[in-house]
Amino acid sequence: MTNHCCGPGYASPAEAMRAPREKLLYTIAIYTGTGIQKPDYLCTIDVDPESSTYSQVISRLQMPGIGDELHHSGWNACSSCHGDASMERKYLIVPGVRSSNLHIVDCGTDPRNPTLFKVIDGAEIKTRTNLSAPHTVHCLGSEIIVSMLGDAQGNAPGGYLQLSKEFEIVGRWENSMGSIKFGYDFWYQPRHNVMVSSEWAAPNTFMPGFDLEEVGHLKYGREIHFWDFEKKEPKQTFYLGEDGLIPLEVRFHHNPDSSHGFVGAALSANIIHWWKDAAGDWQWEKIVDVDNEPHPEWPIPIPGVISVILLSMDDRYLYLCNWLHGDIRQYDISDPHNAKLTGQVWMGGLLGRAPEVNGVRVTGGPQMIQLSLDGKRLYVTTSLFSTWDNQFYPEIRTNGGCMLMVNCDTENGGMEIDPLFVVDFGKEPNGPSRCHETRYPGGDCTSDIWV
Repeated sequence: MTNHCCGPGYASPAEAMRAPREKLLYTIAIYTGTGIQKPDYLCTIDVDPESSTYSQVISRLQMPGIGDELHHSGWNACSSCHGDASMERKYLIVPGVRSSNLHIVDCGTDPRNPTLFKVIDGAEIKTRTNLSAPHTVHCLGSEIIVSMLGDAQGNAPGGYLQLSKEFEIVGRWENSMGSIKFGYDFWYQPRHNVMVSSEWAAPNTFMPGFDLEEVGHLKYGREIHFWDFEKKEPKQTFYLGEDGLIPLEVRFHHNPDSSHGFVGAALSANIIHWWKDAAGDWQWEKIVDVDNEPHPEWPIPIPGVISVILLSMDDRYLYLCNWLHGDIRQYDISDPHNAKLTGQVWMGGLLGRAPEVNGVRVTGGPQMIQLSLDGKRLYVTTSLFSTWDNQFYPEIRTNGGCMLMVNCDTENGGMEIDPLFVVDFGKEPNGPSRCHETRYPGGDCTSDIWV
């Protein structure tokens, strides 16, 4: 099969791993919550080591308004469209969690200088679907699905917005939310007719900042939900209890035949693994438990707060970030029931184990990660959510965020921070900004789904 006859993405995860090395990154940067009255923007970062502008921001695309709180993003097309030659991975959908605006960014015409193609107005989304606070964007074939964390008033559970490939509002994707209390992330495995979704909290709860008492008052999630993907309705819920407080990022194996998947429970700092057993029933277990750490200025030991997880394209390694502790971890999950810690590096955090890296004083902790398709380079940024950043890392207002690159040993396991790569968002032209999620033009380890 030659490339010119195919659609975007790759025929398989193995083929994705053989793709050319990434040369550009698209990283979200925000001024929301900093006091600087400027729009949030999308950065293009040069990551070609042969380039004279390596490790630098080479273009910035400002959004039209102020206060969007850009957060996560997703492509209009991925490997699920690989068989459709009419599709192209050209547009990045960049939602504003606070504004509910969806910014459609053309990254294909000039990859080094993306331009704004269209804005889907948040007010229109609220009016037509009673949904707000967009979070995760996934494509499946020609359809685009966005998890929406609230209704038009910012109450849970929200639902799912469906867009056409022309970026028109189709309506709500789901036929029912069942008894689901909250929304957040989702991932599907079509060969098993399953989607799994996780829980954060209502926008009205998380947007002002974090209050531990609200966890006790059951205002934060502790369940994951298994959907009948074709019927677009939830079928089974797992209550994770104290082991699964605030289950955030959901990841299935990239292998489309596999039923194994994982979710990081942020507050309990655990990794939960699920799979389908021989009888065809879904099971779950805890496979990683990060201990809380004492801190002289805290009344309670500090939880790790696993803000993100990611799987390498060959499903061998799981990466996680402990946003409050400040460490990035690599686990060998060749046996998904038995995770083995194989690497660990430090970047910021409240434990003070890496205050300065590559000449930059890191404020915040490792928060969002993106792994190269070959599994060898992990790009890490430091901002979680503006009000939470300000609460736990108040100096981020003046210091800004930063991006580092971690070199990963894919043969034996192990990690080390690359000494030649750093992007200091404290030195941006309009003042210190914060960096969040990253995408690559050719697809990455968290946007591609195979059917």
